Amino acid sequence: MGAAAITNSQTDPATDYATRVVAGEVVAGGLVRLACERHLRDLADGGDRGLYFDPHAAARVFRFFGFLRHTEGAFAGKRFALMPWQMFIVGSLFGWRHKRGGARRFRTAYVEVAKGNGKTPMAAGVGLYGLTADNEAGAQVFTAATTRDQAAIAYHDATNMAAASPEIAARISFSASGMAVVPTRSFFRPVSSEKRGLDGKRVHMAIIDELHEHASAIVVDKMRAGTKARRQALIFEITNSGYDRNTVCYAHHELSSRILSGIISNDSWFAFIAALDPCTACAAAGRTAPNDDCADCDDWRDERVWVKANPGLDTILPRAYLREQVAEAVAMPSKENIVRRLNFCQWTEQAVRWLAMTDWDACPKQTPGEEQLRRRICYGGLDLSTKVDLAAWALVFPPAPDDPNWVFVLRFFVPADNVRGRVERDHVPYDSWIRAGYITATPGNVCDYDVIENRIVADAKYFRGLQEVGFDPWNATHTANHLLAGGLKLIETRQGTATMSEPSKEFEAILRAKKINHGGNPVLRWNASNVSLKRDHNDNYMPDKERSTERIDGIVAALIAMARAIRNRPAEPSVYQTRGIFRL
Repeated sequence: MGAAAITNSQTDPATDYATRVVAGEVVAGGLVRLACERHLRDLADGGDRGLYFDPHAAARVFRFFGFLRHTEGAFAGKRFALMPWQMFIVGSLFGWRHKRGGARRFRTAYVEVAKGNGKTPMAAGVGLYGLTADNEAGAQVFTAATTRDQAAIAYHDATNMAAASPEIAARISFSASGMAVVPTRSFFRPVSSEKRGLDGKRVHMAIIDELHEHASAIVVDKMRAGTKARRQALIFEITNSGYDRNTVCYAHHELSSRILSGIISNDSWFAFIAALDPCTACAAAGRTAPNDDCADCDDWRDERVWVKANPGLDTILPRAYLREQVAEAVAMPSKENIVRRLNFCQWTEQAVRWLAMTDWDACPKQTPGEEQLRRRICYGGLDLSTKVDLAAWALVFPPAPDDPNWVFVLRFFVPADNVRGRVERDHVPYDSWIRAGYITATPGNVCDYDVIENRIVADAKYFRGLQEVGFDPWNATHTANHLLAGGLKLIETRQGTATMSEPSKEFEAILRAKKINHGGNPVLRWNASNVSLKRDHNDNYMPDKERSTERIDGIVAALIAMARAIRNRPAEPSVYQTRGIFRL
């Protein structure tokens, strides 16, 4: 099918799919649409980052799939015809390259698609290509999981397809321990974390199936560590949605969402998440999944939206099967969550984010120069919640007669020795942000508070309108005493709803009114995208660090500063001062 598609399409199949999704000709969920927009955008400007797309490299893999044969179900004996959405994934993984050296761009792929859409056979086919046709000497290809039985699922698909495909089988030696291509010293095996089975691997490709079932990150971390000597290794993660947000799967789901949304940049990470959508209003309110109480959000019982989470619907996945699943879930509420999770890609304990990034991006991005802010009234906020991670110092400038916006100037700090590990573990570009000047790396493996103190003192001398500095006493008492001795006015501002609810509500209001000037700071934007809320019975609320998906220190520091600004805000003039006294 791949070769025919190349011939009959005006463009390559991956780009053709992306174009049709963006044009609305193919029904797809919002995150798939963002993946397609990313592809088209990179075709236009990826060259500036040293990237290019080679449709011939993608076509070579499509042709390889044409030699594979299915061995099970309705497609048994038929050649593997990649569906358009699969051609987008496979074409992206093999077509995108680095100009320098020609190595493949993507080293990790996260693919989240509902059950029964053929993602495991697709990944198995990719593994077989890595074994037999990728021109990699000594290629080591694995299906990896926490248990050997789990790892065997994708491996079973791979061996069956290889054995049923004469052109492929002729190149492979089959044995109880795995498949091998002797002339290139390459092999394909299932491995698991049982009995230290993941150690010492030199991974060319790793297929990690059903990532949502992994209780820890050990499999991913071990496989990734094994790729360090490979020029164009690939970790291919495929999964349904899960229910536990404290897992590697949810962490990679969130990372993928942020990359697709443009919150962070990572050119080596491919993401494809097929899921139902919240409506525009619910998305603006911070929902990342449909709201059951909203008539405008996608409803998992509505057949018209099923294809968003099931791109193989009516091709590989019978509609009758989904109808049965939905009918059973409606009749048996105990089954509803598992159907929504496995068949419609809904994280059943999905968090609601506080701030809408569409509002954030619509705010002014050009902060007035610091010289213009030098004499403007401002307030400081300091969050030193941990010595081994991000710390934040915020300067917040309330509206002025000549500027109706709140202006935010943020300084971030991280321990220098932890940067590389955080970049590799969390896939957050601390190193790029440090080079760009958004973060200061302090010496050592804990935050050097002397560096932060010196920055605050310097800012206090420069910004002559600084009135006072709010600080959370957790981990900050020593620093606060130093600053007090230096003449600054420090006000203890504890992080509780009594203190933080008012600035949180004001922050939300001015964000919706597009009256926050954040200067386009990418670290603060990342923080803003992570925030979940803690509410009490009186609807007071504040950021919740425990429930938030990642660091939120910049937002917390800004709210501490806003708390001081609000507390010192001039009282509104009496109505009698503006209109006089009515006499009755």
